[in-house]
Amino acid sequence: MKRILLQLDTDSQPSTFDAIVALDAAADQLLRHGLVTPENVEPLVHGAMFTRAPQDLRNTAIFIGGSRLEEGEAVLRRVLETFFGPFRVSVMLDSNGANTTAAAAVLRVGQHLKLAEARCLVLGGTGPVGRRVARLLAAEGAYVLLGSRRLERAKQAWQAVQEAVPVARGEACQTSDPEALAQCIACADAVVAAGAAGVQLLPAQLWQQQRQLRVAVDLNAVPPTGIEGIEPSDKAHERHGVICYGALGVGSLKMRIHRRAVQRLFETNDAVLDAEQIYALGKEQL
Repeated sequence: MKRILLQLDTDSQPSTFDAIVALDAAADQLLRHGLVTPENVEPLVHGAMFTRAPQDLRNTAIFIGGSRLEEGEAVLRRVLETFFGPFRVSVMLDSNGANTTAAAAVLRVGQHLKLAEARCLVLGGTGPVGRRVARLLAAEGAYVLLGSRRLERAKQAWQAVQEAVPVARGEACQTSDPEALAQCIACADAVVAAGAAGVQLLPAQLWQQQRQLRVAVDLNAVPPTGIEGIEPSDKAHERHGVICYGALGVGSLKMRIHRRAVQRLFETNDAVLDAEQIYALGKEQL
């Protein structure tokens, strides 16, 4: 029986990246749909649920993607509401690559620090990847400084993290002001830059002389990089006493996690892979 993956994308054109990874990982056939919303997803889910006997439903799965994480989360909620009894298939959420990228970034930091004892600054913390990074760090017990250029947006994002992780420790911080940013980085053991492509979030002079900082991860490969002085190819490369990872240095692990997550979809018919579940799969890759 063929393994069929429904690629439900909230954008008009389903991601070719996600499609290629799915085919390389485990899927035999892709059914790709764009402009998927909570209002129109139910018939697509019914088609996945009712075309095979319950014992064969592990051969059908759903991947939710798109550029906006909030839209993907809404589609995921509606998909789960549509399932009932044995009529369900495994489903994975990775809008904008947020879950797989965040999992890889946090795992890299955790290779060098005890996260439960660390203070971690997340730059670009209101974006899809940044919010997932903050959420995973908080779940591991780290004290999280969630940074944004606008304090109000940082507070909203931090509130969402606290709702997902009730035991979260941390605070929102504004990073548009150089003095405020300097204060944040001065007390951080690790920094993860998860901002938009081509936007520099941390100048070299603000991190290269810090004595407390031990790990720096930049998830942007488009010039200028998010953290000045880190190369995209850096992979546990020490610079100025700081262990550095660039986007490509994190990307190899992200790809392994992504492929493993797609494979996991076809092992049972009841897996739900969001940030925490994908992060757990990532731990196995290490």
